Amino acid sequence: MNHYQILIIGGGTAGITVAAQLKRKDKSLSMAIIEPSKKHYYQPAWTLVGAGTYNFKDTERDEADYIPKGVDWIQDYAKGIDPKTNSVETKDSGKITYDYLVVAPGLVMVPELLPGLPEAMEKGIVCSNYTDPEYTWEMLQKFKGGNAVFTQPTTPIKCGGAPQKIMYLAEEYFRKSGVRNDTNVIFATPGTVIFGVPDFARTLNKIILDRDIIFKPFYAPVRIDPDKKEVFFKYSKPGENGCVITEGNKIGEEIIGESEIKISFDFLHLAPPQAAPKFIRDSIVSMQDGPNKGWIDVDIHTLQHKRFPNIFSLGDVAALPTAKTGAAIRKQAPVLVENLLKIIHSNHVGSASYNGYSSCPLVTGYSKMVLAEFKYDNVRDSDPLISKFVDTTKEQYSMWLLKKYGLPFMYWNLMLKGKA
Repeated sequence: MNHYQILIIGGGTAGITVAAQLKRKDKSLSMAIIEPSKKHYYQPAWTLVGAGTYNFKDTERDEADYIPKGVDWIQDYAKGIDPKTNSVETKDSGKITYDYLVVAPGLVMVPELLPGLPEAMEKGIVCSNYTDPEYTWEMLQKFKGGNAVFTQPTTPIKCGGAPQKIMYLAEEYFRKSGVRNDTNVIFATPGTVIFGVPDFARTLNKIILDRDIIFKPFYAPVRIDPDKKEVFFKYSKPGENGCVITEGNKIGEEIIGESEIKISFDFLHLAPPQAAPKFIRDSIVSMQDGPNKGWIDVDIHTLQHKRFPNIFSLGDVAALPTAKTGAAIRKQAPVLVENLLKIIHSNHVGSASYNGYSSCPLVTGYSKMVLAEFKYDNVRDSDPLISKFVDTTKEQYSMWLLKKYGLPFMYWNLMLKGKA
């Protein structure tokens, strides 16, 4: 049975960043990463791939090139965590024991939670940048007009702003391709507002008004009919019924029964429902009840597990009330590293504290972006140095350059190397 001082589940953004930072701080640490994938992807660029302005191959690298020197790579699947015996069960490599565990496997797509979605994806009726951004671009080019619907599930998802980013890019592409006048661009979301931070919401509300985008808040998708190309929503605003069809009804909404709204679509992009991996949901390290059921039960500031002090977690599977983004991981990783090293050397967790920082680079068109940075409780948290020169609440060409060129460079060359 293999044993490591620090065992990391997940070789994605979070796992690699933490491993690299730990090794830079202390080369003597005995460490391993459990990660089955041979490839590593820079997923934030998939929005741009879906709009035809980034090459998918440029988002893909070999995982082996980013495993930090001196860290063992266990190319296998984690199947279970037993914090009582300090062990992780793997698919093919047996049990691996640890002194300290970092849980960062990312989340998984669960399209089966939305009836009709698996069949719609199999038939190519819908597209999603979350699963195949190249197909999104293919569908955009084939689109000839009608209802173009963009939506997202009620589950937590990677980068909550991504479903609207592709919508803004698609709307501009429809104008360029000459089909915009024959198109209804519809953004239907279970959310209550276009964006949770008021400073950025003001800009986005003006954009959707100026570009004649039909915004449907409180629209929670409940099923898809792939044969008839219809998507059904439940109106989720408390205390109101489903009679919310707007005057004129140019998009052809219909009330079905007492609670469903039907919209026919000619183009449908959506984020599939998402969840923590099953072995996390089934483990006692996840929260067993409440709104965060199935997510890792950590202190939201120290990132230490609330019940098992030698376990830490960050990234998409951690029960943190902030957006699940790579930018959040960039701020979480150094906090976790400092607190973990402190507990190794003194048996007391460190004082480093994560404030909930996350960032959503809101691409609002080809060559335009709003850099939305915020922390816990949807409080704006823009970088003071950047804000001194650029109003990040407004669309900026400089922020587009940051998205397309600056952030990918920083990711591959600094973040994954433990330098940023």
